[in-house]
Amino acid sequence: MQTDPLVAEHSIPPRPARPPSVGPRPAAKTGTSEPPQVTRAGVIWVATIATLVLLILMIVLILQNQGSVSIQYLGLAGALPLGLALLIAAVCGGVLVAIAGAVRIGQLRMTAKRSRPDARPPARERGPRHR
Repeated sequence: MQTDPLVAEHSIPPRPARPPSVGPRPAAKTGTSEPPQVTRAGVIWVATIATLVLLILMIVLILQNQGSVSIQYLGLAGALPLGLALLIAAVCGGVLVAIAGAVRIGQLRMTAKRSRPDARPPARERGPRHR
């Protein structure tokens, strides 16, 4: 049997101990490896990158579709570059989805508010006032 010359025949030395950290130490975890927590900043960062990629793709779409098309809508007629017409259609679709989402969120909030018990304690009954 031949040995591979690239594989070392000796064991890897152990890692040196970490120097003590400055500041408060996190509580020691007991044998479970938990994934890192998702933070708002991380979510915003991912959303920003995704939005930038989408915008770059939209710019490419507009630049590659410069041919003029005739558009007719509710009696209005005109000519626009195809890329711009597609962008306008996409924005209008997004506005419609946002309106529908806002209406649904309003419905859910009203339903939750109605089903929630009153947060204020009940008022005490008072006897007749003496003058």
